[in-house]
Amino acid sequence: MEVQIGILGALIGVLISVLTFSRNRDKDVKSDASESAVIKTKLEAINSGVESIRIDIKANERHVSELSERLIRIDESNKAAHKRIDKLETKGDA
Repeated sequence: MEVQIGILGALIGVLISVLTFSRNRDKDVKSDASESAVIKTKLEAINSGVESIRIDIKANERHVSELSERLIRIDESNKAAHKRIDKLETKGDA
C-alpha cells in the first residue's frame, strides 16, 4: 500500500510539473509575441520618420539646386555689369 501511495504521489508530481511547464511555456510565447509586436510597431514608426526625412531632403535638394542656378546667373550678370562699368570708366578717362 505504501508503495502504491509513493508511486501515486510521484505521478501526481510529474503531472503537476508537466502542466506547470506547459503553462509557463504558453506565457513565454505570449510575452515574446507582445514584445515582437511592440518592436515591429516602433520600427514602422522609425521607418515612416525616415521616409518623411528623405522626402524633405529631396525637396531641399531641389530648392538648393534652383538657388544655386539662380546665384550663378546673378554672378554672371554682376560680372557683365562690372565689365560695362569698367568700359565706361575707361572712356571717361580718355
